[in-house]
Amino acid sequence: MDQAIISDQELRAHALFNGLSDDQLAKIKEGIQLIQLAEGEHLFTQGQPADRFFMLRRGQIKLYRLSPTGNEKVIEIIRPGQCFAEAVMFMDVQRFPVSSQALVPAELYAINNRNFLSVLRESVDTCFRVMADMSVRLHHRLNEIDALTLQNATLRLVNYLVGQAPKDAENEAEVSLPAAKNIIASRLSVQPETLSRILHSLTDQGLISVKGLSVQIHDVKKLRAYCE
Repeated sequence: MDQAIISDQELRAHALFNGLSDDQLAKIKEGIQLIQLAEGEHLFTQGQPADRFFMLRRGQIKLYRLSPTGNEKVIEIIRPGQCFAEAVMFMDVQRFPVSSQALVPAELYAINNRNFLSVLRESVDTCFRVMADMSVRLHHRLNEIDALTLQNATLRLVNYLVGQAPKDAENEAEVSLPAAKNIIASRLSVQPETLSRILHSLTDQGLISVKGLSVQIHDVKKLRAYCE
């Protein structure tokens, strides 16, 4: 790891940092290190002590857990600009609850928990911003749990595709899947062959067309109605 050179502007692009003063940012930047990962390399593993959280600069990171039988469940696919593992710093036992692995070559900023907590203790406003950001994430997680438990595999995939499309799209939209289809299948808790079968079915219905990891939605409004 190398000491990172990161601009205030790059940090403030994320909600966790956008309200901090110059002095607060300077304190946080003192403990930031740059990490480079090769494709397939792990950043941390489940149960490992956690003294940092991370902001992805480039590439893609897979967060996953292993079942007692060794089956992998993808929890989230992290994209550039996203922070992750920051909630761990508030736990009594600070250990990573998931494993993380680079899907492609990646660069990350590692942010020292102690420095960030020190800033939080000085600023009530910053504490509220962090709580708001985590509340939004919790809301998303609850929606995902509902989708995984109450929806069939087709609706899960359709909801996922609609969620990847621009929010104002009504007609056509192109969606680039952020990872290989087997990773997306794990993220949606379906078997890869089931995912392929659903994609073929949606294609036969004229709703989408698929080329590699690119999905062309022919009628976003109609696909949204499919969910309803």
